[in-house]
Amino acid sequence: MEITDVKIFPVNEKKVKAYVSIVLDDCFIVRDLKVILGDSKLFVAMPSKKMKDGSYRDTVHPLDNTTRQNIEKSVLIAYGKAANKAEEEEE
Repeated sequence: MEITDVKIFPVNEKKVKAYVSIVLDDCFIVRDLKVILGDSKLFVAMPSKKMKDGSYRDTVHPLDNTTRQNIEKSVLIAYGKAANKAEEEEE
């Protein structure tokens, strides 16, 4: 499985820094991943749905750690590029 496209949608929220869509193998899209500022670093959260009891459950998620790491790496690289571009445009 290859991540063939990453689209970053920056937001101005306290913890959520961007929403993200990724395309897998040019044929499957996953929307609403989130770039979140944690206590010490950025991380990627999978799309989730709020349950009746108030908890959240991922609607899409990788089944192994290697896939999770590949998704996170691709998303954070794209987010870094988008953030740098936004900084340059502000100057």
